[in-house]
Parts: sequence; C-alpha cells; structure tokens
Amino acid sequence: MDTLPLLLGRWRVERRIVDRLVGDETVFTGTATVEAAGDDPERPASYVEEGEVVRGSHRASAGRRLTYHRRADGSLDVRFADGRHFVDLDLRTGAWEARHPCAPDDYLVETRVLTPTSFVERWTVRGPAKSYDAETTYTRVG
Repeated sequence: MDTLPLLLGRWRVERRIVDRLVGDETVFTGTATVEAAGDDPERPASYVEEGEVVRGSHRASAGRRLTYHRRADGSLDVRFADGRHFVDLDLRTGAWEARHPCAPDDYLVETRVLTPTSFVERWTVRGPAKSYDAETTYTRVG
C-alpha cells in the first residue's frame, strides 16, 4: 500500500514533548486533516494541524501546515508550507525512520503504524541548541 492513502482523512493528535534542557513538558491536543489535491497525483496533498498547546499554566492555540508530495515508489516527500524539504516518509512496511538535518541539532523521527486507524511518531532531538523527545499519537476520527 502507498503511504498517502493510509494518511488521508481526519486524525485526533495527542503530542507530548519532554524538554531535557529546561526540564519541562509541553502537551499538544488537536486534530490533523490530510487531504489530496483532487485527482491529479502530481499535486501535493495538504496536512493541516490545529489545536491547543499547554506548557505549565500557559495555554495557546497552535498549528502547522505541511505538504505531502507523492513519489513513484509510494513514499512521500514531506515539505514545510514554504516548500522546503522537511523529511521523507514511507509507511508501506508499517514503520519508517528518517533524519531531518537542522544544524546544529540532529532530528531523528521514527514512525510506526499501530493499527489501520492509528500510528505513532517519535522524535528524538539532540544537540547544543535543543534536547527533547516528542511522541505523537494519531487516531483516525474520519
């Protein structure tokens, strides 16, 4: 199975970020919607995430936008909204690992499909500027 059809739809997003430099935790709760751009496989699909972030007593709205560009082999080239490459994603075997170069820090992402309606994404970020672990669980809601 190609990666994009697995991701299309609406997802509940629950993210926990543990910052090892300052010793605190941030929680994001919201939704993500992945939509194809019509019938043209050459046009990128969109990822829109919206929700609330909580860090201590601080609460704020948060979100992000990405685009998913299909590759002929069934994997995805994931890009920031401004078109810069973010990370590669290939869930055809149910699991994937990739690195995002963002000097001076190192970003490692591990993604694993748990069931046909859920998957988990784990980021390990280490370097002189950042040191955190983030785990996001996606559960299909539509």
